[in-house]
Amino acid sequence: MNIALIGYGKMGKLIEQLAPGEVKLKLDEFNNAHFEGVTADNFRGIDVAIDFSIPAAAVENIERISALGVNLVVGTTGWFDRLDHVRNVIARHNTGLVWSPNFSIGVNAFFRLVWEAAKLMANEPAYEAWAYEIHHSAKKDAPSGTLWMLVEEMKKAGYSRKIDVSSNRAGAHPGTHEMGFDSAADTVTLRHVARSREGFAQGARRAARWIIGKKGVYKFGDIVFQ
Repeated sequence: MNIALIGYGKMGKLIEQLAPGEVKLKLDEFNNAHFEGVTADNFRGIDVAIDFSIPAAAVENIERISALGVNLVVGTTGWFDRLDHVRNVIARHNTGLVWSPNFSIGVNAFFRLVWEAAKLMANEPAYEAWAYEIHHSAKKDAPSGTLWMLVEEMKKAGYSRKIDVSSNRAGAHPGTHEMGFDSAADTVTLRHVARSREGFAQGARRAARWIIGKKGVYKFGDIVFQ
């Protein structure tokens, strides 16, 4: 497949390293600061775009790339409040998009485990809940998009009581997410620890290969566990 990378930071560079020969276009703040790199000429022959850019640019990247008839994989976070708008954009241009705050296979399994735990605890008022994450100091959003989605999964499962949310930014930590339930009697803790970014990059490539030729908007977890 021929890939366009939108954003050429740590994730973009790792995807290129894992996919030698597949990356045909790289856009970043030096050649796409005002979206001037998103042109029909640049995207000719591109099968799929993978966006790991910044929250402020993600939606317009989606709009412009979709208008060129190119499908997308979006790992940028901080724009999910505009998901309904993005669905309309993808439908209007008859293209396809896979999105997720986290493209790790393990994290997407973790979403489901947390949902199940929250469902079991929903009617157990003795148990209060927390959600915590830590990432490297360069990560722009806090709490992470992954943590917010985990909290949303708990709510969808029926856990309607308060969930205490916290985060830390320090060093080079690739990411830990922890969800817990505590009572006077005992504590239940669920934790996912990333060892490197490679799992995220491999998941993004898997999503890119899957979305080629498809239409509509999909969450990564839905396509992994079909």
